[in-house]
Amino acid sequence: MSFSQKLAIVTGGASGIGLATANLLRARGAQVIVWDIQGDSKPVDITNVPAIAEALREMDHVDILVHSAGIQTYGTATSTSEEVWNRTMLVNVTSAFLVTKAVIPKMLNAGGGSISLVGSVQSVGAVANSAAYVTSKHALLGLTRSIALDYAKQGIRCNCVCPGAIDTPMLRWSAAQTDDPEATLVACAQVHPLGRLGQPDDIAKVIAFLSGEDSAFVTGTAFLADGGAMVPIGGAAFQENGTARAKI
Repeated sequence: MSFSQKLAIVTGGASGIGLATANLLRARGAQVIVWDIQGDSKPVDITNVPAIAEALREMDHVDILVHSAGIQTYGTATSTSEEVWNRTMLVNVTSAFLVTKAVIPKMLNAGGGSISLVGSVQSVGAVANSAAYVTSKHALLGLTRSIALDYAKQGIRCNCVCPGAIDTPMLRWSAAQTDDPEATLVACAQVHPLGRLGQPDDIAKVIAFLSGEDSAFVTGTAFLADGGAMVPIGGAAFQENGTARAKI
C-alpha cells in the first residue's frame, strides 16, 4: 500500500508505536510530520491550542492523523489524586480532542482522510489499579465513534486502535514499577494466546491498513490488535488452569 503524496501527522512519534508508525508510513511514501516533546521531532505541546495552531499554520491539508501520544498512570478511584486524574485526562483525552479539532478542517480541505486514535484493550476492558488510565482509554473510543459518525459523509474515517501489551518504553517503564520487572514482562506476554508481547511494528501495520484505501469501508471501530488477549473468558490463566479446562 503506497502513501505517495499523502501528508501524515503522528503524535507521540518519537518512540514506541508512534515511532514505528511514522517509520512505516515514510517507507510507504508518505510525508510524515512527527509531533512530540521528545526525540528528533517537531516539539508541539498537544495540550495547548495555540501550539497546535502554530504547528498547522503552513499546512493547507492533512490526509492522515495518527494520535499515539499518551501516558500510563496507576491508582484506584480512591487512591488516584486529582492531580494524576487531571493529568491523565489532559494528555490522553483532551489532547486527542484538541488535535482532531484542529486537524479535521485540514482534512476537509483534502476531501477527506483517516484518523487513528491509539487506545488500548483498556478501551473495551479494564485492569486493576488503573482508574484514570482505563477511563481515558474508554473516552478515546467514544471520541472515535463521534468523529466517525459526524464526518463520514465528508470523507473522514476515524478508528480506535486497541493494542494489547506492546514492547514499548512505556510498557517497560510500567514493568519497572514492580518488584520483578522481568517476571512482569513474562506475565504480560502470557496474557496473549499468541504467547508473546506485541511489537510496535505489529501495531504500525494495523494503523497503516486503517490509514489507506484497503480499509475504505472501515470507520468507528475498536480495532483490536491484542494477540487474542480479549478472547478467553476469565483470562488466559483461567483457560489454562481453571474450570474452563475441566473435562465433562
